[in-house]
Amino acid sequence: MEEQNFYLETIGHATDADRDMVETLFFEFLELEHLYESASEIVKTQLNIYDNEFSMKFQRNPIHGIESRIKSPQSIVQKLQKKGYPLSAQSAQKHLMDIAGIRVVCYYINDIYAIAELLSTRDDFKLVKIKDYIQNPKPSGYRSLHMIVMVPVYLATTRKEVPVEIQIRTIAMDFWASLEHQLRYKTNSIVPDDLRAELHELAGTISQTDLRMQSIYEQINEL
Repeated sequence: MEEQNFYLETIGHATDADRDMVETLFFEFLELEHLYESASEIVKTQLNIYDNEFSMKFQRNPIHGIESRIKSPQSIVQKLQKKGYPLSAQSAQKHLMDIAGIRVVCYYINDIYAIAELLSTRDDFKLVKIKDYIQNPKPSGYRSLHMIVMVPVYLATTRKEVPVEIQIRTIAMDFWASLEHQLRYKTNSIVPDDLRAELHELAGTISQTDLRMQSIYEQINEL
């Protein structure tokens, strides 16, 4: 539905000469969406396999929740235009690494690194990039582990390598990031410096809470 609305809005403002190009772009994006959704499903399936395996072996699940999203055609077009790249599905595949995104919320910090290690050492997944915002938080206080992996998607007649961005964080990190994002981007007001500093301080408090919860878990596990 979102793609159809994008198509209708764009085609409505296009000249006759541009209509064929818009129609081609629309159908290219439909194929692109299918490709990236397939890659996302492959990663989510593997994450669920790991989670179930942990449950059987260690009587607990490391993953609290998994969410996924595919960038909308509007977002893809806007990002390509912003970066000065051609508007095509091929251009999006070549230049954008975050069309498919997965957020993995774990219970403990150690779970984050365990899941990341499992994903990065798979024979069929290729680790492209990793950024550790847990050890090196962003200036805002944001913490999370970001990975980009190339995922093989086997179509009817071909095999495609598709990048998937994976963000792995704890429940506490996700709590802070979700509210901070809402404050910064869902409102039209500029966050004052004193409130920005308070948000940063709260991120530190939440980080310490994560570490303490990890320690408590380890002590209980030893008992």
